[in-house]
Amino acid sequence: MAIEITATGSYVPERIVTNDDLAKTVDTSDEWIRSHTGIGSRHIARDEQATSDLAYEAAMNVLRTVDPENPGRAAADIDLIIVSTASPDYPGFPSVACIVQNRIGAKNAAAMDLTAGCTGFIYALDTAACMMASGCRKKALVIGADTLSRITDWTDRNTCVLFGDGAGAVLLESTESPSTGPAGRGIIRSVLGADGSGSDYLMLRRGGTREPFLKGEVVEVPSHIEMNGQAVYLFAVNTVTNTIQRLLESENLRMDQVARIIPHQANERIISAAAKRLGIGMDKFFLNIEKYANTSTASVPLALDELAREGSLRKGDIIMTIGFGAGLTYGGNLIVW
Repeated sequence: MAIEITATGSYVPERIVTNDDLAKTVDTSDEWIRSHTGIGSRHIARDEQATSDLAYEAAMNVLRTVDPENPGRAAADIDLIIVSTASPDYPGFPSVACIVQNRIGAKNAAAMDLTAGCTGFIYALDTAACMMASGCRKKALVIGADTLSRITDWTDRNTCVLFGDGAGAVLLESTESPSTGPAGRGIIRSVLGADGSGSDYLMLRRGGTREPFLKGEVVEVPSHIEMNGQAVYLFAVNTVTNTIQRLLESENLRMDQVARIIPHQANERIISAAAKRLGIGMDKFFLNIEKYANTSTASVPLALDELAREGSLRKGDIIMTIGFGAGLTYGGNLIVW
């Protein structure tokens, strides 16, 4: 039995904010942002949009791919929904997954959120695959969605240039294909890890039980992303390199057998440094950060959907998805398309 990705979907808000737009409000420029990050623009959610709205649109995109005439019928067949997010609609509960489950009509599905920062989608894929491997669940909708614009300090030029909003989703199905051997299909191997000693390198400090907002407190600046950029950069380069090597070694693969590597789209410089360490060309990596910026846990499924819809992934292609993020967390999935 194999756990295969059988459909993909994504959604980004209509509003686009370019680097030139940002340069009107903070001391930066299009040239500086592009040269330091590879980012050209980002999509920003409307005021009335929350993360569940983005996740819902990506989910419906998947369902319309499965059954264009009756997406509700496709939703009824789903028995598991996992949403990875670092910016849920509400602190703690209800989960984004439950909101999406109700809106798409997946009345037979269990639903839960997963928090692993920008690595969340990688963790969620493995979590869903492991739950399905028992045979108790046949179809899972895995969504990565974040509305980072709501937790970004738009006066901080070091962080506000990095982030955007979006959602991506995949449908996982248990199939009769083999999961091992030369004809193996689907999610073949996952590597997941964490280094909690770096938990304060990337965090949303206020609003939880550690540092709650107090009654009568005047909040000058809303709770926002705080990041030690240099520490996160070093962590990311190391973990991207090591995760790729571990995935290759786990299945005795050569790099030339891998069709594409889809990394978390955080900073083009991170991927360039990892590629140099590995001795491989940048053409092995798929990057769309120029259009979307860092959409956190949505970045990998957004890229997967783009590749799938443009026909760049062929049946039997070996691909890797690689993530790193707050926690600190890291991971990768080895997948046969």
